[in-house]
Amino acid sequence: MNSKIMTHPWYHAVRSAELFGGLPEDYLPIHNWFDESKAFLPDLRHRALRHHAEGIFLCEKLFDITIETNCGKKVPTRIVAEQHILDDLGWIPTVKDWFINLELQPWMTRTPFQPMKDKLFES
Repeated sequence: MNSKIMTHPWYHAVRSAELFGGLPEDYLPIHNWFDESKAFLPDLRHRALRHHAEGIFLCEKLFDITIETNCGKKVPTRIVAEQHILDDLGWIPTVKDWFINLELQPWMTRTPFQPMKDKLFES
């Protein structure tokens, strides 16, 4: 399948149905979840938010250990999530892989709320 086409959640769902059985609609909520970050970051950087190992386990927490297809077959959510990322990236990165090149900005170091600062100097 063309990688340009695969970027739409529907085509991920079609592929899941082909691989694991059931209908595309059985898998669409998972694939929509992975790609809903496009709503506020509409380029490939949106993948940094969920397309990684932790995203797979978060997906499993949200959608449960298995999903049930229309024909009653139970499919491990983790396998569906892994397939989504593998189809998009060809491998499963960690969060560190995404952020290793994140350049620190001055605004990231500002911490105006420091509740213990005053307590340290009391005696």
